[in-house]
Amino acid sequence: MVILQLAIIFAFLGLGEIIVAVTGIPIPSSIMGMLALVLALQFKIVRPRWVSGVSQFLTNNLGFFFIPAGVSLMLYFDVIAQEWLAIVVAAAVSTAIVILVTGRVHQYIRRGLSRSTTTDKNNVGLPAK
Repeated sequence: MVILQLAIIFAFLGLGEIIVAVTGIPIPSSIMGMLALVLALQFKIVRPRWVSGVSQFLTNNLGFFFIPAGVSLMLYFDVIAQEWLAIVVAAAVSTAIVILVTGRVHQYIRRGLSRSTTTDKNNVGLPAK
C-alpha cells in the first residue's frame, strides 16, 4: 500500500515536471505537481485514503526535510552577520504584508459569502412563482 501511495505522489511530481516543461511557467515543478494533486483530490479523481498514509508520514517528519537547508546556512554565517539588519527587516515587512493581504482576502470572501446567503434567504433576484 505504501508503494502505491508513493507512486501516486511521485506521479503528480512527474506531472508537475511535465507541465512546467511544456508551458514554461516559472513555478517550481514540485509546487505545480502538488497543485495538480490538490485538484485531483478536490474533484475526487484521487481518493484521500490513496495517499493518506504517506502524506501523514511526510507531514509528521517535515522538520527532517529542513536539515539540509539549515546545515547549508552554516556556510553563510559571515554574510548573515553582515546583512542581519536587512534580513530581519525584509522578514518583518514581508510577514506583515502577507498577514495584511490574507486578512483582506478573508474579509472580502466573507462579505461575498454573507451577501449570497442573505440574497438566498430573501429570494431576491429569483423569479416569482
